[in-house]
Amino acid sequence: MKHIPRKRFGQHFLADPAIIDAIVRAIDPQPGQAMVEIGPGLAALTQPLVERLGRLAVIELDRDLATRLRQHPQLEVIESDVLKVDFSQVQQAQTATETGAEKLRVCGNLPYNISTPILFHLLPFAPVIEDQHFMLQKEVIDRMVAAPATTDYGRLSVMLQWRYAMENVLFVPPTAFNPPPRVDSAVVRMLPRTDFAPLHVAAFSELVQVAFSQRRKLLRHSLGKWLQTQGFTGDFDLQRRAEEVPVDEYVALALVLMAP
Repeated sequence: MKHIPRKRFGQHFLADPAIIDAIVRAIDPQPGQAMVEIGPGLAALTQPLVERLGRLAVIELDRDLATRLRQHPQLEVIESDVLKVDFSQVQQAQTATETGAEKLRVCGNLPYNISTPILFHLLPFAPVIEDQHFMLQKEVIDRMVAAPATTDYGRLSVMLQWRYAMENVLFVPPTAFNPPPRVDSAVVRMLPRTDFAPLHVAAFSELVQVAFSQRRKLLRHSLGKWLQTQGFTGDFDLQRRAEEVPVDEYVALALVLMAP
C-alpha cells in the first residue's frame, strides 16, 4: 500500500539513488557498530545501512510506517517521538548486543519542522555518542558551522560548536525528495568533542539565548543587564554584538558563572 507523506510529520522521502549512496558512503557504516536512525520513513536510507551493519535500530513516530518497518527482521523499531527518546537507554540496548561497540552512532533525515529541537535534545547524550550524520535544511547547517562575525553565526552555532566538531559534507537538492521540499538540504557530520569544557547545558543555553536576544544591539543592552542579575563582577567586553564573540569566550564566561 502506498504511503502518502504527512505534512504534520514534515515528511519528505529520499528518492535519489545517487544521493542515497553518497550519504551512506559519508556515514560509512561497518558491521557490528551500534547505530540508530531517526525518521527512517520509507527505508530508502535504512535498507543500505542495515545491509552493511547487519542490524539497526530506527525511531519512527508515524504508526503506519512503524508497522511497515517491523516486517524487516533486522530492524528494531522504536515507535516514539524522538524528543522523548532517552538515547542513553538506546545506547545501552544497542551496544549490549554488538560486541566491541561502546558508543552509539546516530543518523537520519530529520523533519525540518523540529530539526533544531532534536539537535538540542541530543546535546546531553553526547558522551555516549560516537558521531551524528543528519540531513537538514541547508540554511540550518550553515548556521551550525558558521564562524563568528557572520550573519549565520548565532545561538545554534555557539551551542553546537561548544560540544561538536562539525562539517557540511554533502549538498542535497530538492529534486532528491518526494515530495520535493521548497528548500535546499545538506548533510552534516557531528563529532562529539573530547576537549570540551564541562558546562551545564541548560545554564549555558540561557546565557547564549540572552546574548543573542537583541543581536543588532551591543551586548550591554542584553547580556550586560543579565550578568548584573547574576552578580557577575568580572571582565567581559560588552561593547560588542553577540555575533562578534567567539565560542570559547562564551564558554569561558559560563565557566566563571558556574564557579562556586
